Amino acid sequence: MSIDVLVFDDLHLSRVALTALLEQRPEIRVTGSVGSKGAALEFAELHRPDIVIISFEGRDAETVELAEKTAVLPECRTLLVATACIRSVVRRAFAGGIDGMVRRGAPPRRFFEAIDLVHQGERAFDAELTVAAVAGGDCPLTVRQLSVLEHLDHGDTMEEIAARLCLSEGTVRNYISSMVAKIGARNRIDALRMARDLQWI
Repeated sequence: MSIDVLVFDDLHLSRVALTALLEQRPEIRVTGSVGSKGAALEFAELHRPDIVIISFEGRDAETVELAEKTAVLPECRTLLVATACIRSVVRRAFAGGIDGMVRRGAPPRRFFEAIDLVHQGERAFDAELTVAAVAGGDCPLTVRQLSVLEHLDHGDTMEEIAARLCLSEGTVRNYISSMVAKIGARNRIDALRMARDLQWI
């Protein structure tokens, strides 16, 4: 039985290479290969491929949102292929119903294993990534502190963060102060820089 696959990658050469790799497997049929998020969602809604493979750098929230939208389509499963597997993205993908996530640097064998697992209805998240996302790895911050940092990273104000997390503004400020002290940052801007560099967010 063939596996119908849609490939999304906004980089043309990368998309062509990924498509060529997939077509080496006789059981895989690439039914679409697109370079825009709108085209990917439209194709998935119209044709319902077995798997939507979304290749991206790893930090683009809009691409993860696309994956979440395709993951809820009936008879359609979603696999993320990311260059940088940021903890916050892995957490969101794992919690958002996305069926799998592998590193772009993984060997082809691992990539095809993930495709097979996803097609069989299982989830295919790299164990190391999953543990790092859920447990925070060497990150000393709590899940709530990381949530505050992620909102700061998106440019939200104190008032907006408080409203979204159902906290008072004073509590949000206290979280930020404790985070700055805990990781030895100079201020919240420095804390954000450190969190990005260490791929906590």
